[in-house]
Amino acid sequence: MADDEPLLTDPPSIESISAITLSTGDMAHAVAFYERLGLEVVAGGPDASFTTLAAGQQRLNLTAEAGRGTPAWWGRVILHVGDVDASYRAVVARGVEPEFEPRDAPWGERYFHMVDPDGHEISFARPL
Repeated sequence: MADDEPLLTDPPSIESISAITLSTGDMAHAVAFYERLGLEVVAGGPDASFTTLAAGQQRLNLTAEAGRGTPAWWGRVILHVGDVDASYRAVVARGVEPEFEPRDAPWGERYFHMVDPDGHEISFARPL
């Protein structure tokens, strides 16, 4: 660090994550998937190049990126729900195929996850 650069004494005060944005090669397919999970479209939609879905007070954005290929695994979006087992039954009834049934994790959550049409992992979880 140069002598004339100020020292940062405190980190920024981050209050929350406003939104997560995921890329999709097929907006209509991705929107239908997230609607089956219970998210609600608040802007854009199946024919848009950018869509925002509500997940409680937070937002999940989808951006159309057709032709860019599928990225390598990048991580997972974890959505807390009131009842993991009921959520599992609901998404299965809506045609979503989770990778496994709900289970208790050693890190103190009950969870299950699925993969969206573009390969992004989505988990439903609840602290134990």
